[in-house]
Amino acid sequence: MKLFRTLTLHVFLLHFLIPQLSQSQDNPEFARAVRLQEDGRWEDAFPVIKGLLKADSSNSEFLWRTSFLYSQLGVRQNTETNKQIWYKKALYLAQKAVSVAPKSANCHYAYALALGRINENASSKTKIDNAKLIKTEAELAIRYDPKLPGPYHILGRWHRIVADFNAFERTMISAIFGSLPGGTYEDAIKNFEKAITLEPQAGIHYYELAVTLEERDNKGDREKAIQWLNKAIQLPVRTEADREHRSLCNNLLHNLKS
Repeated sequence: MKLFRTLTLHVFLLHFLIPQLSQSQDNPEFARAVRLQEDGRWEDAFPVIKGLLKADSSNSEFLWRTSFLYSQLGVRQNTETNKQIWYKKALYLAQKAVSVAPKSANCHYAYALALGRINENASSKTKIDNAKLIKTEAELAIRYDPKLPGPYHILGRWHRIVADFNAFERTMISAIFGSLPGGTYEDAIKNFEKAITLEPQAGIHYYELAVTLEERDNKGDREKAIQWLNKAIQLPVRTEADREHRSLCNNLLHNLKS
């Protein structure tokens, strides 16, 4: 059913979002890991941050960064079983990070991201339960750091998914949640626009905003979507993620203009 399919949050797209980097500690290896992560060189950053975590397993900074990288690199594993192993490791580390630093925005963001990964091939009940927790964790991340872009992107997708529910799906999910946690296309658009404001170089925000406008399909929405996509394809391409975002935007732009 569409309900269960959409609640996976399509984390293929979300995995490119890089959390806002914290201030570097006085550790050259940590500074190196931060630079590599910021540049999207996740395979290179992974052994460095894992080494730091091994030496200090209670450091929340090392915990959330390692969790984040498990979520990023897990999608590249060759079997679903191996992917889930990586995602569950990401979840474990994120949960530990949150327990160590319960007011850390990045820790809550890593938690939401890991849950989203696991949701990709979970049971229907688990997908719904996790989706609710994903929203909660994203909102906590924003509470502790309103300038962190990734959680706004997650909430944008959340609101768009809920907005697209039909009456039967709303009744079904309300029976499981106890109450439907709201959501409109306007909520989604607001969150994607906030993500763009905070992270204007990330084309994925523009793409998802354009998708939302296309789905809402109010008068003028197609033209607005095209405008956002035209802005996105003018962004500089620095990483593999940027190239994939550019491709997504070009494909959608072509479809909207055809």
